[in-house]
Amino acid sequence: MSQDDMTPDAPSEDERGDDAYELDRNAVARIVHAVDNNDRPQLIQEMEPLHAADIADLLEQISAFDRRRVIELYGDEFDGSILSELDESIREEVLGYLSPEVLADAVRELDSDDVVDLVEDLEDHQQNAILEVLEDSDRIAVRQSLNYPEYSAGRLMQREFVMAPEHWNVGEAIDFMRNQQELPEQFYHIILVDPKLHPIGNVTLGKLMSSRREVMLTSLVEETFHVIPVTQDEGDVAYAFNQYHLISAPVVDENDRLVGVITIDDAMAVLDDEHEEDILRLAGVDEESSLSDSVAATARRRLPWLAVNLVTANLAALVISQFEATIAQYVAVAVLMPIVASMGGNAGTQVLTVSVRALAARDLTSSNAMRVIRREALVGFLNGLVFAVLMGTMGLWWFGSPILGYVIAAAMVINLTVAGLAGTLVPLTLDRFGIDPALASGTFVTTMTDVVGFLAFLGLATIFLL
Repeated sequence: MSQDDMTPDAPSEDERGDDAYELDRNAVARIVHAVDNNDRPQLIQEMEPLHAADIADLLEQISAFDRRRVIELYGDEFDGSILSELDESIREEVLGYLSPEVLADAVRELDSDDVVDLVEDLEDHQQNAILEVLEDSDRIAVRQSLNYPEYSAGRLMQREFVMAPEHWNVGEAIDFMRNQQELPEQFYHIILVDPKLHPIGNVTLGKLMSSRREVMLTSLVEETFHVIPVTQDEGDVAYAFNQYHLISAPVVDENDRLVGVITIDDAMAVLDDEHEEDILRLAGVDEESSLSDSVAATARRRLPWLAVNLVTANLAALVISQFEATIAQYVAVAVLMPIVASMGGNAGTQVLTVSVRALAARDLTSSNAMRVIRREALVGFLNGLVFAVLMGTMGLWWFGSPILGYVIAAAMVINLTVAGLAGTLVPLTLDRFGIDPALASGTFVTTMTDVVGFLAFLGLATIFLL
């Protein structure tokens, strides 16, 4: 096979690695060059090999000026799946660049769950403009989904699914699907229902196609079968998919009748969003932030948490101010005290990250909380002993004061033990009161380790050195 015959989707050995699926910078440059020259055939040729997710990445990474020019020149080649892959921060902007005809064709290609995801955060007039281009049945289905609570299974599910009566055999199911003009573009199960449309089991397509025609569908149902209430929180849905290794699950209304189905790709997207949200919140960053935001918007979103940190930093400074005499008399104390606070803060962040993740994954519960708290406190104590020896030796060698070495060693043990306790107790307490642990834990833990670190070190220094 010649080099020219190789498909664009097959990376060479040199391309594999951490950046194997990143956009090729040369390809991006060629796309922008085609737009600069108003060369639509060249643009289409460059975009042709790209997956919808890659095109979405491209639109997110280039400037707003280039983004508009790419979309307008691309014209009716714009695929609906690109919209579902776009980051929410620029999706509304992109929608504004599409002509009504292109938008109509793009939206018609999407499954109902993707249309719901597309329109749920738009203004009413924008929602209506998109919904008007749908067929009547699709429009009704999307409007019904929008009536369900935000972040619920009803918003996440798709209305396109395949169901079969429980009394059918394999042959009847196959004949039924072959006679259908439209089937879901992707589906994994046939959902068996009783006469009242209550789902009673899933049959995988693999088992269906490998069985003889006369085999009853009820004999092929999967052992693991979970039904999702339409009002269930999407976070709980994602947890169920991850916990029980589900591929798809039927969604039922308040009367337990089948109304939709959730597939693994949507559930994992929720899980990914929640992980990303936790990471951003731990850093005190708004979860709606993205690289495409303007300078003003980014600064405005980060300002509140920086203000909170300023308040907590002043609290630590207030503790330091109570020991001015000690600091003035022993310069070594001023040199060493940031080390104690920094070590405590880093240790607390380590424990906090593990605890928040465990709470999100429901691995840290009331049944094992005390065991985890004791473990983290002992880990902090043991690590404190190790660094106590190191810093005690440094205090003796650097400043020639055995007492100073003992003081910083004791402070190190105290603060790292407190870091272990705070890193678990703070998120557990916030979670108990219904507050997202990822949102406020970092500030509380850092404040505690700073205050305790300064208080322990400066307090012991005052007692033993003055």
